[in-house]
This record gives sequence, structure tokens and C-alpha cells, in this order.
Amino acid sequence: MTEPLQGDARRRMAAAAVVLALIVLAIVLAVLLREPAESPPHPAAPSTSPGASTSPGPAASGASPSTAQPSPSQPVEPSTETPEAGQDPVQPPATVPPVPVPPSAPDAGPGPAPDPGPPAAPFPSALLGQDLTAIPNAGRVVALTFDAGANAAGLPKILSTLSAQGVTGTFFLTGNWVEANPGGVGQIVSTGHRVANHSMTHPGFTGLDGTQIARQVRGAEQTILAAGGDPRPLFRFPFGERDARTIAAVNSLGYVAVRWTVDTLGWKGTSGGVTAQAVADRTLAALQPGEIVLMHIGSNPDDGSTLDADALPDIIDRISAAGYGFSTLDALLAP
Repeated sequence: MTEPLQGDARRRMAAAAVVLALIVLAIVLAVLLREPAESPPHPAAPSTSPGASTSPGPAASGASPSTAQPSPSQPVEPSTETPEAGQDPVQPPATVPPVPVPPSAPDAGPGPAPDPGPPAAPFPSALLGQDLTAIPNAGRVVALTFDAGANAAGLPKILSTLSAQGVTGTFFLTGNWVEANPGGVGQIVSTGHRVANHSMTHPGFTGLDGTQIARQVRGAEQTILAAGGDPRPLFRFPFGERDARTIAAVNSLGYVAVRWTVDTLGWKGTSGGVTAQAVADRTLAALQPGEIVLMHIGSNPDDGSTLDADALPDIIDRISAAGYGFSTLDALLAP
């Protein structure tokens, strides 16, 4: 009886194995049959990015739609930066891809302020580069000018004569003279006269560099301003010593250079063979429209004479008699 029973058991086990094998085969077939239906979206994805077909794969190149496009601020930000004065314009980072920028983007931000250019000179541009020897187009007027670099011995008589005659003059002052005569600027300005710049210490300018010239001019300017006068924009070179370079340097500091038509030579004094009559005669011999007369305030260091102050009444009378009037050098600044 045992053998039939064992045979039945073997047959049942074999049948179960067959059934199990059929189930596994059915599962495998089901999986294989479902895969083609789900796979088409993968090859279709690159078609949404034109450049993706040349790369190894979307994931490796980062060319998917979510990463290939930079944020809108990347190309626009550099064009909206306004560089500060003296700095280079802000440049886009090197890693920003070359994405086309809309035409309006460069104008999205405010541009740099227009360059106003150099400030206008405080005198007519036609006077640049010149050391003037007469007042252009002045007509029948004369400018009496007085240099102050030594002492103030002749100042009281000069101011008294000008006041009595109703004439105004131009006084070229050094900074040293102003410091040595603290009340001098006030006396000149309060009586209606014009002050001007004659340097700080009266050196020859052609031997100075640009920095030294600026110190001389600015030093005198500040000293005169502190004393109550304003010398700008009139300047006279000490000793009349100048060249194209020094004239340009003075112009760049805001000053027009003014020389003279005639030097009276009164500064030579009686010890130099000069008289008050000779001073007046020399001035009248050079009479012309726009004449600029150079005189001095100080006394001769050897004999103490003040010939320009002594000759001034006769000079004014004779110029007036010739049909001329008088002007300060502000006439140069008229447009």
C-alpha cells in the first residue's frame, strides 16, 4: 500500500512545480509586456531642448529646461550698475552664459551723469595764454596800477591823490606785503580800489615747478582774502618774468596774467638818476587807449624816495587833459 501512496505524492509535487513555473512565467511575461508602454517618454524628453541632442545626456550636461535658462537678473544687472566717478564700469561675471539681452535692457538703469567739462574761466577765454600789455578795445582809458612788494611808504600819498582826483586804481599785492602791512588791504579796498595777486614772496616764476607756482599764487590769494580783499582773477608776474608754461600754469589756477604798457621807472629813485618829472613824462609818452601804467608803492631802499607817489598828481592831470579817463583792470573782464 505504501508504493501507490508514494507515487501519488510525487505526481502532486510535480504538478505543483509545473503550476509554480507557469505562474512565474506569467509574471515575467506581464512585466515584459508593460515596459514598452512606459518607456516612450524618456527618448521624447530631449526634443524640448534644441541643444540637448549634442550632449551626452540631459542629466550630465545640466541642459534641462529648469537649469539651462539663467535667471532674468543675470544679463540685466551689469547694465543697471552706474559706475562711480573714476571707477571702471561693472563687468558681467565670466560664468554668465551668452544669453541674448532685450534691446531695452542696456537703458534699464540710469546712465552716468553727463560730464560738465572743466569749469568756465573767470575771465574771457580770449585772454588765455597772454600776459597783457594793454586793455583790449578799451577806448580812451588808462589803468593806473601799483605793485606792493617792499614797504608801504608811498601808500598814504597815493591813496590821498586818487581820492582827491576821483580816480580808482589796481593794486598788485604780495602775500608778504599784506602780512607786513595788515591794515593796507582794508585801506585800499575801503576807498574803492581793486586788489590783485602778485605772488606770495615775489620769486621769479620761470624757475618754479607747477607745485611751487600753485603755492605762490594760492598763498597770496588766501592771505589777501583773509585781510578783506579778493585778488581774483588778476595776476602779475614778479619782475615780469614769465614764459608760455608759467602763463598756462597761472591760467589753470583761475588767473589772467597782466603785464604793463609802460614802467615809470620811479622805483629807481633819485639815486638812480630819476625824477618825478621824468616819471610823468615817461607815462605820457606811452599814452594810448587801454594803457596800463606800472608804478610802485614802496620807497627806494637806497634813498627812501617815493617818486611814483610824488608824480601821481601830475600824471593824472596830464592824462585827463589829453582826453582820457581812468579804469581799474576789471575792464579786462567785460565780455
